[in-house]
Amino acid sequence: MKTKMLLLLCFPLLVQAQEVEHTRIKMLGLGAVNLLDTYLSPENYNGGELRVLNIDVRESVKHPGISYITSHEAHISLSHNRADNNNELAGMYNFQFAVHKNWHLFGNRLYLHAGPGIDANLGMLYNMRNGNNPTQAKISLNIAPSAGLSYPFSIKGRTFTANYDAMFPLIGLMFAPNYGQSYYEIFNRGDYDRNIRFTTLASTPSLRQMLSLDFNIRNTTFRVGYLGDYQQAKINHLKYHSYSHMLMLGIVSRFSINKHH
Repeated sequence: MKTKMLLLLCFPLLVQAQEVEHTRIKMLGLGAVNLLDTYLSPENYNGGELRVLNIDVRESVKHPGISYITSHEAHISLSHNRADNNNELAGMYNFQFAVHKNWHLFGNRLYLHAGPGIDANLGMLYNMRNGNNPTQAKISLNIAPSAGLSYPFSIKGRTFTANYDAMFPLIGLMFAPNYGQSYYEIFNRGDYDRNIRFTTLASTPSLRQMLSLDFNIRNTTFRVGYLGDYQQAKINHLKYHSYSHMLMLGIVSRFSINKHH
C-alpha cells in the first residue's frame, strides 16, 4: 500500500521525465459583462471587459490517454449602473489545473477529454461611490470537473477544427463578509462571522464554456471563439453574479519536448 501511494505521488514527476507533447494557446478577449454584488449595491452594472487567457496542455507519449491542462486567466472590467451615475471596477485572476482522460472516437474523427480539476479565483470589485465599504474581495477554491471535444473537418481542402470546452465548480470554499458586516470588523477587530463558507453546486451554480474554431494561415494556427463565463453565488445573505460574453482571438502552437532524468 505504501509503495502504491508513493508511486501515485511521484507520477507527475515521472511524466515530466519523458517525451511530452505540448499544446499552448494564448488568447485575448474583449466583450461585455453584467455584474451584481448586493454587498456593494442592489443595482446591476453593465460594461466592457478585457481578458488574457493562457492554456498549456501536456500529453505524455509514454502514458498515452492522459493529459494535464493548466490555465491562467486574468480579466479587468469597467461597468456602470442603469442611471449612469456610478461605476464599478473589477479585476480577477483565475487558475485552473485538470487531469483528463482522452478518447479518440469514430476513427479519430472526434476527440473527447474529461476529468477532475481545481479552480482558484482571486480578485476584487470596487464601487466608486461607496464610502464605508467600497471594495469586495473575491476569493474561492473549488473542485471543478471539466470536459471538452474537438472535431476536425475540411472545406475545399482547408483544415479546420471545432472545439468546445466547459468547466463548472462542484464543491469548494469561498470567502464572503456577512450581510451588514464591514471589512474593518473582520480584519481589524477579528469579528469572524462565518466568512469562509463551504460551497456546493446549489449555492454557486456557475459555468465557464468556450466554443472555438482553429484554422491555419501559412504556418500559424489561429483560434477564434466565444467565451461565456457565468459565475453566481448566494452566500451569507448576499447575492453575486458576473455574466461575461467574450470574443476571443489567439494562437495555437504545438511542439514536443524531450526531458531526461
